Amino acid sequence: MTQDVLTFVEGSLGRIRLNRPKAIHALTRDMCVAISRALLDWIADPAVEAVVIDHAEGRGFCAGGDVVALARSGAADGREAADFFFDEYRLNHLLFAYPKCTVAIMDGITMGGGVGIALPCDVRIATEATRLAMPETGIGLFPDVGGGWYLSRLPGRVGQFMALTGARLDGAECKYLGLATHYVAQASLPDLMERLKAAPARAAGAAGNFAEKEPAARIEQNLPAIAKLFAADTLEDVIAALEADGGDWAQTELGTIRTKSPLSCKVSLRLLKEGAARESFADEMRAEFALARNVVRTHDFVEGVRALLIDKDNKPDWQPPVPEAVLDETLDALFAEEPGEEWTPFPEIA
Repeated sequence: MTQDVLTFVEGSLGRIRLNRPKAIHALTRDMCVAISRALLDWIADPAVEAVVIDHAEGRGFCAGGDVVALARSGAADGREAADFFFDEYRLNHLLFAYPKCTVAIMDGITMGGGVGIALPCDVRIATEATRLAMPETGIGLFPDVGGGWYLSRLPGRVGQFMALTGARLDGAECKYLGLATHYVAQASLPDLMERLKAAPARAAGAAGNFAEKEPAARIEQNLPAIAKLFAADTLEDVIAALEADGGDWAQTELGTIRTKSPLSCKVSLRLLKEGAARESFADEMRAEFALARNVVRTHDFVEGVRALLIDKDNKPDWQPPVPEAVLDETLDALFAEEPGEEWTPFPEIA
């Protein structure tokens, strides 16, 4: 039993507390399994009326997954990485389909895998400290854990913008875009938790009672530019649009995209295009699992993690180094399922 996540019941409220503060609560496979086990147990427990996911001490909700371990696996045979993705995506789908009310308190850093366990929840609380992002293209990965589903359904190409740039959204922006359902001040969270424990069945109402009007969303002023400049589904066309614009904002975002893995950026755009048409979240998880087990073994993922998280020289050697050299055949191979290695949801929730 891992101590990196605490699962317990208070009254009629199921509690899941991420408890790995030195890693900003980044998810391990053991953590995903422990959370799923508790959630499955509580489905059958009539005494548990709702579930809250938050974090213990530290400056963030969840910084993602343990990508250093994934890269080490990817540099070998990729088996451990595949097992992690299988269990993590089962957890993501379990939360998406969960029959009882779920609450995520996205206080502080909420990235990657943290987004994957927050966005499926019914009540999603942002604070003034929330910083939400899907920064995977910077390490040679892609916005997984349902990113192809959630990002593709944001308005006006915001999802494509987030996927390519790794843009960080604050709490007000999360509320404005619907990624959060409520905006609650950090100082009110202890009182909110007490209200949730007192009346779990009225979790949304409790969140509403403590919610306040969020500040203006900074991203709102950029929405026309995002819709125009990120309209294309090809990376080359997005880059061309940004180059042609010439404005300060466009040039800043162009510079950001040029630091990312061209392979990952192309993978991400294709994932969002296909994800927008998927009929179920389970279908999305199946597709992302096939993709993840292939991408984790690519040069760019291993190199991206080395450059940004291990050696920290911030000088990844992307291969290929330019978008034009990333072939459609390469993408087709990465998106292909391997027979006998398909992802499946928990039978209890399928």
